[in-house]
Amino acid sequence: MTIMPGTRRLLTTWATLMALTIVSMVSARLDQDGWQALPLWSAALVVLVTGFKARQILLVYLNLRQSTGAWRGAFIGMITLTLLLISAGYLYARLM
Repeated sequence: MTIMPGTRRLLTTWATLMALTIVSMVSARLDQDGWQALPLWSAALVVLVTGFKARQILLVYLNLRQSTGAWRGAFIGMITLTLLLISAGYLYARLM
C-alpha cells in the first residue's frame, strides 16, 4: 500500500471539485435579481459545498488521510469554525 494518493483518486477528486464549483456558481446566481443578498437556501448550499471541497483538498491533496487523527481533527475543526463564522456573519447581516 502506498501512502501517496494515486492518479485515479487525484483525477476523481479534481473532477468532483470542479463539478461542485459549478454547483456553487449556479446556486449563487439562482433567484438573484441585481445585487441582492443570496437566499438562505442558496447561501447554505454554497457553505456546505465549500466545506466538502475544503475537506477533500485536505484529505486528498494534502494527504491528511495518512496522518494522525489529531491533525485531521485540528484542520477539519478549523475549517468548520471558519464556515460557522462565515455563516453567522451572513445570518447577522441578513437579520439586521
